[in-house]
Amino acid sequence: MRIPLTLLSFVAVLTACGAPPPPAPQGDPITKRTTAGGEVVGFVGTQGSHVWRGIPYAAAPVGTLRWRAPRDPQPWAGIREALAFGARCPQYTSQLEATRELGTVYGSEDCLTLNVFAPPDAAAQKLPVMFWIHGGGNVQGGSDFYDGGPLAVNQRVVVVTINYRLGPLGWLRHPALREGAKYEEASGNFGTLDMIHALRWVRANIAAFGGNPNRVTVFGESAGGRNVVALLTSPLARGLFHGGIVQSGGTRSSPVEDTQAFPATATAESLRAQTAEAVLLAYPETDSEGDHTGFFDLPQQFRDGVVLSAAEVPTALASGDYARVPVILGTTRDEAKLFMFASSKHVRRFLRIPRLRDAEHYQREASYRSRFWKAFGVDEPAAAMRRVQGPSVYAYRFDWDEEPSVLGADLGQMLGAAHVMEVPFVFGHWDLGPNSKLLFDEDNAPARLALSETMQSYWGQFAWTGSPGRGRDGKRPVWGAWDPSQPAAGKYIVFDTPSGGGIRMAHETESTTALLAELSRDSSWDDAGRCELLADWTRNVPAVAQAAQAGCPAPALASSEK
Repeated sequence: MRIPLTLLSFVAVLTACGAPPPPAPQGDPITKRTTAGGEVVGFVGTQGSHVWRGIPYAAAPVGTLRWRAPRDPQPWAGIREALAFGARCPQYTSQLEATRELGTVYGSEDCLTLNVFAPPDAAAQKLPVMFWIHGGGNVQGGSDFYDGGPLAVNQRVVVVTINYRLGPLGWLRHPALREGAKYEEASGNFGTLDMIHALRWVRANIAAFGGNPNRVTVFGESAGGRNVVALLTSPLARGLFHGGIVQSGGTRSSPVEDTQAFPATATAESLRAQTAEAVLLAYPETDSEGDHTGFFDLPQQFRDGVVLSAAEVPTALASGDYARVPVILGTTRDEAKLFMFASSKHVRRFLRIPRLRDAEHYQREASYRSRFWKAFGVDEPAAAMRRVQGPSVYAYRFDWDEEPSVLGADLGQMLGAAHVMEVPFVFGHWDLGPNSKLLFDEDNAPARLALSETMQSYWGQFAWTGSPGRGRDGKRPVWGAWDPSQPAAGKYIVFDTPSGGGIRMAHETESTTALLAELSRDSSWDDAGRCELLADWTRNVPAVAQAAQAGCPAPALASSEK
């Protein structure tokens, strides 16, 4: 999950230091369970949920196990207290970690752990499992940010959240590492292999927590959504899950020819001898304005033909070469505003209070960028999958934009239905750190909580049945499947409060080709701005040839690809 650093600075000025951390949970004997690795005991968490944190699902990928396929962990003797989240996988420190020096590396390679949240009476049940993959560009983040307790209790599901290897420790193709490696390890997709191994852990162990291993839904947001798409196309993941929810994801992947930051002459031994910090420092942060975002660019999700399909994702979806399980795809209406709000190009600050430099241009650019995300992240893949698998494809757009105004800064206009904003609605908890008091207040609480309850109900019903229908309680508006029968037929559901039009089916769709044509004739853009926008788009869609139709030279676009 990526939160704009400038928003965090804004929050720091307007809020107090906050309450002290809650006391450490105490193990409760009622939560004792037996796994293949040994016995674990958890605690009673939010809304009475039973919670187990930091359970290892794989051995620490250190030493000779670095850049190897995950192995099962060593069993333990006695009862393991599963009370604390496992360490995050190595990543750059950003402004979000105020207690650490910016730009340094933190985390541990001994990070392959998962967490389980279940209703208190789940032990003797066979409840659906919802398997969450966190976002963060596949270079940062961790499962410790998410509380699956409310979703588990409210929808009677078992929620699993995981850590997985990040950055070059999670995705690396180097000749020395491929030499003599078994076929899975030669792929370079170690982070993807972690997710598959965690799914195998679920299949073997989740019944002890009241979960049904034959009713698993994988879901994730941002990079987590892209990872769900990767699992859909992975031959090795077939049969390990039975539905997928892609929140603000995409279909971008990397060819196997993509180069790495390390010299080709390096040996496997020398690479494995490097510290995790040295490995990450080979990939400098992509900072702007001196902020430490913790993000950097690297090839990931390699189309190797073994772990992932050799075809580009759109081609695989169109041909049916993927796991044809029920699926939901969705975006937020204002995806781009999260990132634009963090940029001094769009927002100026006086005493850290944000003001838009050009409100009209801000809204116009955000609209293009967000509509494009909807095109490649939802509408085009949904249409392709619907042609292959029939009416088990669902889509949504999240429109909630009722953030308050603070000191004259209208966050509803500046952020609106931004990237990540739907996540607390799905999980049903609103503690996003210091941002919470600015985004979620008493005035927007009644409608916000009602919308969250409805979204959880749809997610829960999908986990139970493979169709969101009328929600788990059968009282919600019908969320129909993607209907291609006619242009005005319902394609996706819109999530909003009554003041924003309410929850309703809609049919207006986006396409990359149409957006490129629209942009090419939009006189409100100069050539430099148009080409800059298109250059960013090439990261998600091979649009160099199409971009030339919009008046941008293909070589310039090609040089800007990352």
